[in-house]
Amino acid sequence: MAGGLIKTTNQYALKQVSLVIKMAGLGLVIGVTGAILAIAFVAGVQWLNDTLLVALLGQVKEEYSLSIIVAATIAVPTLGGLLVGIIQQSLKEHRSHTPADIIAAVQTRRGRLPARPATLSGLAALVSLGSGASVGQYGPLVHMGGSLGSVWARLFRADVTLDNIAIACGVAVAISTVFNAPIAGILFAHEVILRHYALRAFAPVAVASVVGYLATNVMLPQPPLFYIEAASVLHHWEYGLFLLLGVASALLAVGYMQAILLASRVAQHLSLPSVFKPAFAGALLGLMALWVPEILGVGGETLRLIFVEGSFGAVDLLTLLVLKLIATALCLGFGFAGGVFSPALLIGSLFGALFATLLGMVLGDTLMLSSLAVYAICGMIAVSAPVIGAPLTTVVIVFELTGNYELTIAALASVALANLFASQWFDRSLFDRQLRDRGLDLSGGRSKALLMSRSIQDLTSDHYLSLPEQVTVGEACRSMAQFGSSDAYIVDAKKCYQGTVHLASLTGVDSELLAKSFVQVKDCALQADTSLWSAMYVLRHFIGEGVPVIDAQQHIVGTVFESDLISAYLDLMEEMRKEEYATP
Repeated sequence: MAGGLIKTTNQYALKQVSLVIKMAGLGLVIGVTGAILAIAFVAGVQWLNDTLLVALLGQVKEEYSLSIIVAATIAVPTLGGLLVGIIQQSLKEHRSHTPADIIAAVQTRRGRLPARPATLSGLAALVSLGSGASVGQYGPLVHMGGSLGSVWARLFRADVTLDNIAIACGVAVAISTVFNAPIAGILFAHEVILRHYALRAFAPVAVASVVGYLATNVMLPQPPLFYIEAASVLHHWEYGLFLLLGVASALLAVGYMQAILLASRVAQHLSLPSVFKPAFAGALLGLMALWVPEILGVGGETLRLIFVEGSFGAVDLLTLLVLKLIATALCLGFGFAGGVFSPALLIGSLFGALFATLLGMVLGDTLMLSSLAVYAICGMIAVSAPVIGAPLTTVVIVFELTGNYELTIAALASVALANLFASQWFDRSLFDRQLRDRGLDLSGGRSKALLMSRSIQDLTSDHYLSLPEQVTVGEACRSMAQFGSSDAYIVDAKKCYQGTVHLASLTGVDSELLAKSFVQVKDCALQADTSLWSAMYVLRHFIGEGVPVIDAQQHIVGTVFESDLISAYLDLMEEMRKEEYATP
């Protein structure tokens, strides 16, 4: 007996070691391939920008005539939008996939992100960014990275739990690669995608993020997001201003997200074929760019200039802020493929710089404020964090890019109130609102989301007893006894459900009475597409064996037993517990 126990223990230990090696290997492979994919995507966007002269659009250059500049400024984003619309027609939803789709897959434990939609969505994003659309590049990279991780998980023959971890690995690599911030990549994967910090997930995600960071710096180092010389907070009382900036930034973040949703609703009601809607937005974007060309593209150079004192005046900052917000909402709402984070970074930094500029104008020479870059950083993080729902990630990005602890604390002060107020006024993030609009509400936690994502259809049984409404009490009792059930469903001549009779309520009454006279008025019935969450909620006060499942015409299609619902609930909770709390 002792030998058998030792053998079982050794087998378990070997299985655990094998799993650890598998998870670490998965993180390593995803780290290398994810870095290559991210580098190729960024390089592709830059090549398209250079080829299509996006950096020169809207600007008069001696080597190009005015008419050529005007025509190109309007034509490039318009034709790019047309191509994006054509690509998206090949997708089932006729829209590009985003980080919201990754969050939904992981939070509902669906996993298995298909490669085809990811490829088409990535191609649409490449064309969008390459043609100067006012969208971000980080969202597409996150989705492609997560999808790559899911593909590798299938090659490794992983289960759903490991598939979710692999998706998080790919997401971490994307952030780590483009930001040169491996710690932020790890945090983003846990904070936004997984929404837990299980040890079994942390190790492979950390491996993938670090490997992606190293691979990027070996193959093709990325330029920093911004350049900041030594910047410090001059006065402690300025932290009060950072808090105030955080509240104001929350308002701006909510306005930014609402503008995107509003543009989407306008596009839905526009009597224009969906294939042409991105082109329509591209034409409007081109017209706007004739006035302010800085709104085109990701806006990386504009972002770097903001941190240089004197680069923009107050009017310039306000104009660029408003037009960039409108342009981004227009592009994303009308179907261009891209992210929301990059524009949020630019809009936030513009707002922070504007805040500091206006303060300087009001205070004059009476008080010396910290440098404009400090306020720009605080505004940038305070606007972008509520948009993606990642306050910790955005703060860590500041620290990893600047190495300035004092600047990071200033950003943290702004982010704290920004996220608090924005979550009350809007939602945890734009992704969460988009999912809620699609019917997946994550505000109640992951357990509720899991139960809401599963229907009772798989639990529906055809083992039920139905009786005509003319049946007597005596006949109903005999039928239930023969069937071995304490419940029976009464149906009319059209087989429509009329109610449930229980054996207990028929005992001791006149056997010649009609059984339908004893139908329980408060008995419930469920639709076939009812979620587990809704079914559990309905059954809180239910007494009986099973609940009838009916279709839209009130015809009975089956029954769901209370015991099956409880088992399904416990199984889902156990799966979630193993993913979040079980050791490797």
